[in-house]
Amino acid sequence: MNTSHPDLRFVACTFERHAAAILGIFNDAIETSTALYDYKARTMDHMDTWFQAKRQGNLPVIGIEDEAGTLLGFCSWAPFRPHPAYKYTAEHSVYIHRDHRGRGLGRLLMNALIDAARQSDRVHTLIGAIDAANEGSIALHERLGFRHAGTLPQVGFKFGRWLDLALYQLTLETPAQPVDG
Repeated sequence: MNTSHPDLRFVACTFERHAAAILGIFNDAIETSTALYDYKARTMDHMDTWFQAKRQGNLPVIGIEDEAGTLLGFCSWAPFRPHPAYKYTAEHSVYIHRDHRGRGLGRLLMNALIDAARQSDRVHTLIGAIDAANEGSIALHERLGFRHAGTLPQVGFKFGRWLDLALYQLTLETPAQPVDG
């Protein structure tokens, strides 16, 4: 994958090379934001399980690094719900290290993720579940063609307040030949 920034590159993230950096990004989001509706910091054991699930499901974890090899952000997708009829729907996530936000990296990663979903021929719908107060993420998704599919009011509680979850959806032209079962 190529970026329009010559000092940046896309990488396929691995546990060995990227787990610690991804863990740091996750934990910062947990501790300082409502980007994740978790309370407790994750552990390296959680990362091991997370990467195993990604490998077993043949699910991408796309990172973006600077020229020194520092992970600046990452994105991925996972099954939306466990029932078979949802097999062509994926819930995605994108996270940028706090020191690198506002530089357009989220857009680069999301474009790479959308391209990967199309190329996989396994995804028809991408769902973004976004805290309704996260104006930056909502604006990013809207710029990329995602449409607001609904808001679930007061489904989360964090930092002493109720949180609304906004769902954003992008429908792709893939897969070429969907099948039941």
